[in-house]
Amino acid sequence: MSSPSSTGSSGPDTTGGLTGSAAASARGVLAATCLSTFVVNANTSAVSILLPAISADTGMDVTTLQWAVTGYSLVGAAVIVTSGSLGDVFGRKRVFQLGLLLFIVSCVFIGLSSSGGAVIAGRFVQGAAGATILACGLSLLSVANSGQEQLRAVSLWGAAAAVGAAAGPLLGGVLVEVTGWQGLFWVGAAIAAVCMVLPWKTVTESKDDNRPRDIDFAGSALIALTLGPLILALSKGSGWGRVSPATIGCRAVGVAAGFAFVVVEKRVAVPMLDLGLLHNRVLVGSTVAILIGAGTINGLMYLVSLYFQDPATLGFSPLQAGLATLPATVGLVAVAPLVPRLAKRLGGRQVIGIGFLVTAIGFAAVGLVESSWAYSAFVLPLVAIAVGMGLSNGPSSSASTACVPAEQVGSASGVSNMARYVGAAVATALAATIYGSVIADRTAQGASAADALAAGLGTAAWVMAAFSAAGVVMAVIMGRHPAATGTLDDSASAAAAHTHTLPTSATARVAAGAGTE
Repeated sequence: MSSPSSTGSSGPDTTGGLTGSAAASARGVLAATCLSTFVVNANTSAVSILLPAISADTGMDVTTLQWAVTGYSLVGAAVIVTSGSLGDVFGRKRVFQLGLLLFIVSCVFIGLSSSGGAVIAGRFVQGAAGATILACGLSLLSVANSGQEQLRAVSLWGAAAAVGAAAGPLLGGVLVEVTGWQGLFWVGAAIAAVCMVLPWKTVTESKDDNRPRDIDFAGSALIALTLGPLILALSKGSGWGRVSPATIGCRAVGVAAGFAFVVVEKRVAVPMLDLGLLHNRVLVGSTVAILIGAGTINGLMYLVSLYFQDPATLGFSPLQAGLATLPATVGLVAVAPLVPRLAKRLGGRQVIGIGFLVTAIGFAAVGLVESSWAYSAFVLPLVAIAVGMGLSNGPSSSASTACVPAEQVGSASGVSNMARYVGAAVATALAATIYGSVIADRTAQGASAADALAAGLGTAAWVMAAFSAAGVVMAVIMGRHPAATGTLDDSASAAAAHTHTLPTSATARVAAGAGTE
């Protein structure tokens, strides 16, 4: 997959600027990719807010509806790298627009759905569409610009990604109030249609003629076949029985598919995952840190969206629940510009460790929740979690592309982006399972609805705290690596880091042969 640090463009002048038709093409690409990225990330982060409304309308319980979130991430993990490869081989504009078309179809399908199963199925399709839009959009943007123009364009793309993810819960809440839960998908379809038209005439096609035409479809399928059964066993195991044939069978299929994936990746000409990268301690450590970070933030959004809207607890409307997430989202975005300079001064590993420690403390505070808590009691813990994530996300993403040679930057960023989807899928399923199981157990023991809900939230929060603590350990063992210098572009990359890995000044220095700091 092409990366902003390794691709050039057609039609640049000697100073890195663009003239004539090339400039018009670059503007068309910038508008289409930034707008589509905003919509995809807003849609992704908004869905958790919609789950109670979807449950009430379709009759499906919210624990099962978590697959609308988990399934999206699961498919995205399998598609994110392959879709970029498809763009390189068959044309980035073509595959980008196909991703948009698939997104429109999935939005219309979900908007017309009357059952929870149909909503979940539509979100599976939407996961493939969203991953394709992000991967091919960034690649298309990178080859349409060069030099400083490329850095500026990628920074704007990153800002759009960050703002979309932050605004999603609030926009989702507004649309539920005004149009019903279907409104998010109708609006998404309309904007995606605009994004299809924007580059139609202005954007020239591009592909990588030097790349082998082999696509690792088997690797993508095996990733899905590994994660799907394992997550299914995780979410359904308590109901089926931990040692039931169904649970054991799912685990066996997942493990077997995982081994098959390793075998395939060793033999294919252009592997989905370069297994040689796993020998890089910094890359492995940063990737696990990214996985943990993405998992915990997605798990948090799922939990608080349900807890805040339950009539037995705070009883918020979807709009109020969306507003309630603002302190967290503002904290996440606000701290991002400070992170590169802080990492340069203290060291990337240190900032990652501090970030995960702050996040763990925030989750531990939520773990103390009582049914009597008002919303005000949640504000500081939520801000702490978000600020901690903001501190850890940026340096983790920066490290993933700063620890490899220039020719491996694209592969390294693909690995880290896949990790985000895997973390989101696993953590959301785990949080949903714990939350639902504890509520059921406490209710069976005679606890009130409010006390049972508080116990479910508290237990799940303690598990998320443990995951965050594991991130502290990962920061310690990942090793030294070049740090970003703290430019404006680095700040944009840090802001987008909880949704996508972008190159930083550290990436460029490694590509130029700079040593480790």
